[in-house]
Amino acid sequence: MPKPNSYHLAGVLRLLTTFATITAWHPAHAQDSVGATERPIIAIESVAVMDVIRGEIITPRTVLIIDGRIAAIAEPGTTAIPPAAVRVDGRGRYLIPGLVDMHVHLFNNASRRPANEWAFPLFVASGVTAVREMASEPAAMLVVERWSTRMARGELIAPRVLAAGVAVRADTEDSGRRQVRDAKAAGADFMKVFSDVREPLWHAILDEARAQRLPVCGHIPGEVSLLAAATAGHRSNEHLTQVYEACSAEEGQLLGARKGLEGKEVVQLRDAQEREVLESFNQPACDRIAAALAKTDQVQVPTLVLLHFEARGERSRFRDDPRWRYLRRDEQVRWERILEKETIADEKLAALRWEVSRQIVKALHAAQVPILAGTDAPMPLVYPGFALHKELELLVESGMTPADALRAATIGPAEFLGLSEKSGSIAVGKRADLVLLDDNPLLQIRNTQRIHAVVLDGRLFRRAALDALLDAAGSDSSR
Repeated sequence: MPKPNSYHLAGVLRLLTTFATITAWHPAHAQDSVGATERPIIAIESVAVMDVIRGEIITPRTVLIIDGRIAAIAEPGTTAIPPAAVRVDGRGRYLIPGLVDMHVHLFNNASRRPANEWAFPLFVASGVTAVREMASEPAAMLVVERWSTRMARGELIAPRVLAAGVAVRADTEDSGRRQVRDAKAAGADFMKVFSDVREPLWHAILDEARAQRLPVCGHIPGEVSLLAAATAGHRSNEHLTQVYEACSAEEGQLLGARKGLEGKEVVQLRDAQEREVLESFNQPACDRIAAALAKTDQVQVPTLVLLHFEARGERSRFRDDPRWRYLRRDEQVRWERILEKETIADEKLAALRWEVSRQIVKALHAAQVPILAGTDAPMPLVYPGFALHKELELLVESGMTPADALRAATIGPAEFLGLSEKSGSIAVGKRADLVLLDDNPLLQIRNTQRIHAVVLDGRLFRRAALDALLDAAGSDSSR
């Protein structure tokens, strides 16, 4: 059966024939050495350019894009625009780097359902031009490589997978070390660990990953303190794991009770302790741990949007969301199964978790702990692409400026992943992954949702083309 959401170029061309974007696509060049559809020359004229590093707007500028790269950023009239260029009117508009979601799941390892390719058009239509895949398997590295190749050829409309991690599922130190080596051989970019990893195994994973030159990211194990993990080299911490305990007046007692337990028992006790942890939140303790954390290399990916949606009272009406139709049918079934289990007690605890989380992020940001934007898409209510804009809003609500939030989804991820020479900001020579907005995101972070066009790998998608991608996703959600 054909898979329309693989978004083969021919299918997209049928969708886009009425749009000006189509002038950028030339199937006749499929015989080129890389088999790629030729990228157009694009000139975005008289646009306000966002300098995410300084948090400033530079205006007006003409941005010239050639062969998927930014070739020039110049004052209008000072650079030659080739006659064949696709010209985009940037007057009154704002150009920002493509957004990055630093915590997504493109594979369904437990259920063995097909990969979440259905999410690709949702990311792109939302200006999310790159993601970090958090929990794959060694064999999935070939799939990621295939996506990358097809995207470069113009055969697949999808965000770049900037990094893909392999999850460690081991019971012994020897098996953990072997899984790290296998992941390295398969091409993984980092190792992912979960809260149920025992502390001795975690140390073995860190040691082997260091030997293999692979970062270790993910959940800090439930019996390990936040600061100990950061000091040991656990490079990114997801969902504020162990930060709640570190910001509690009872951290020592809470973690001490978990010592010596088996992995599943640690997680069960951690979950049972959650209300106590949240109710014992201590601001001075949180400020102290944030100051200490800022002296390490660890970054935080809090995924506030997940916590926000968990605390919402209207969870029972999730099918009324107009975006529901974008989900593949098996994903709809998964959301239904999870969301229908919610209880009033769960919602009350979720509300407390949300309020404490905001206080924690404020403290971390005030101490200049690096914070990156991620969503955990496609967890229930977390729509790929759309959710990243909500994450930016929530980061601003939690103490960041709009410029800070934009950095958390652009140059911050690029610097963390060692890709800042290629991406993360708008500069000559960098990849042309860009989002053209109809209003200034520094005045209101919600303006990141006012997308006029997206440039992905040097290919232009105007608003009508992005809407066509979404319409195609919605019409095929029953498969």
